Amino acid sequence: MTAKPLMIQGTMSGVGKSLLVAGLCRVLAQDGVRVAPFKSQNMALNSAITDEGLEMGRAQALQAEAAGTEPRAAMNPILLKPTTDTGSQVVVNGKPVANMAAREYFGYRGSLRKTIMDAYGELAADFDVVLIEGAGSPVELNLKRDDIVNMGMAQMAQSPVLLVGDIDRGGVFAQLIGTLQLLEPEERHMVRASVVNKFRGDISLFDEGVSILQQRMSVPVAGVVPYMHLDLDEEDSLSEQLNVRSHNKVLDVAVVRLPRISNYTDFAPLAAHDLVGVRYVSRPSELGDPDLLVLPGTKSTLRDLQWLRDTGLADAFCNAASHGTPTLGICGGYQMLGLSIADPCSTEGGGTMDGLGLLPVRTTFEKSKHTVRSYGKVQDIGGPLAQMEGATVSGYEIHMGTTTRESGTALLTIRSNNGQVREDGCALGNVYGCYLHGLFDEPEAGQALVEALLHAKGLAVCRDLPRNTPGHDGAAHTPGCHPWVYPNGVRTGVLPRSVRSISGIDMAAYRNQQLDLLAEGIRASMNMDLVYRIIEEGI
Repeated sequence: MTAKPLMIQGTMSGVGKSLLVAGLCRVLAQDGVRVAPFKSQNMALNSAITDEGLEMGRAQALQAEAAGTEPRAAMNPILLKPTTDTGSQVVVNGKPVANMAAREYFGYRGSLRKTIMDAYGELAADFDVVLIEGAGSPVELNLKRDDIVNMGMAQMAQSPVLLVGDIDRGGVFAQLIGTLQLLEPEERHMVRASVVNKFRGDISLFDEGVSILQQRMSVPVAGVVPYMHLDLDEEDSLSEQLNVRSHNKVLDVAVVRLPRISNYTDFAPLAAHDLVGVRYVSRPSELGDPDLLVLPGTKSTLRDLQWLRDTGLADAFCNAASHGTPTLGICGGYQMLGLSIADPCSTEGGGTMDGLGLLPVRTTFEKSKHTVRSYGKVQDIGGPLAQMEGATVSGYEIHMGTTTRESGTALLTIRSNNGQVREDGCALGNVYGCYLHGLFDEPEAGQALVEALLHAKGLAVCRDLPRNTPGHDGAAHTPGCHPWVYPNGVRTGVLPRSVRSISGIDMAAYRNQQLDLLAEGIRASMNMDLVYRIIEEGI
């Protein structure tokens, strides 16, 4: 092992560890350092697929992107994907090994130390620095035995630690000082500095706070990082995006917030679009009259389907679809839209359940998991989204079911990384479904969807707009280059106040822009000379 480690631990979940690691990855990469992220164990429903078809936490994939390197399963050797309130699917080195109850996993995790250190060693051999992310709090005293993700990981890697507290939640002194005091003496020695994260307002007003922390903790404060309003992937259950209930955009996309919603990042390109508002609904009264209704992915299809019925959302959802609302299901949502879901292998407890009956497809769960990166095109699908025909799509698939189409039209023609070419999904009238995550990541696909929804709403789109058109922003416009929406030929609905582009969002470029902004914020608020010195000196 040649890389030097630095570990970022937090006083609790949601303090911003993942984004700080991503920001530090980008800063070090900008400085010419070969850096890799690492999180020994992550619990998340937002996952990503590597080129080899292996599954890993999406946060670590984003951190790898920040570091300018390809994601590897070794960056997140243990991924826990909750299936119930007390159990998870355990993914080891990118492949699922079992579904375990929490008590069973706690007895099992001690055996994973070699797996973790082998993965860490792979990165340490290839990079200059490995930035290690902890999970939750390092002083959950009842869970510290056989710890593999906080101080247990720091000891295995012999890594110095930066301890992060979240001042936005309040109680940052208790967070940081209390956490340090609850550590064992040998663990306290490994904490080389603290970081105050998510500060709002005039940071100079916290000068005395910095002095107090340094005096009480006997380690320097490496930075007071401001609350940065960035649009980057977050851990699923804590994401503020999932709390969005309203917006003032032209187009309204309503996504059902399933209890075990996964890969909600599918809708990031839409939420970032100037004309599209994405909101999440949990009860029938919130459904409203959207321009697009979405049933997203889930780690527990059968349980979340039952939840839809129990809450009344199933009836409201089907009623909206039957009245012509464009309706889309992705992955588990696609399975729910079908006629039936069978679980002969007890992947989710066994049995068979009727689907919502909106698409003529049937799904059978299997023991093996389909994980692959894919790309392709939208087929001749008809209905309100017919304008998407031929649009290029790319993304990844993560599912354990096989779905067969009894009628209707395939939604996509897909080519996988393994060279397989096949059809995916189903389209029937105004209802569509497929397995492809990242359906709108390609600008062409996002633009086609927006244009189709605008057309369905009665808003006209012009591809050759003169500069003197009322409301035009004055920018040069090449005929046929950028479509625009303008307040003309309108049937109903709220209008944009000016002529606006409907071009899709280039998500790769957009994420890089956001990561650069994150790095800029880290450089401005953290003592990077101190950070580099801690990395160099170790423990």
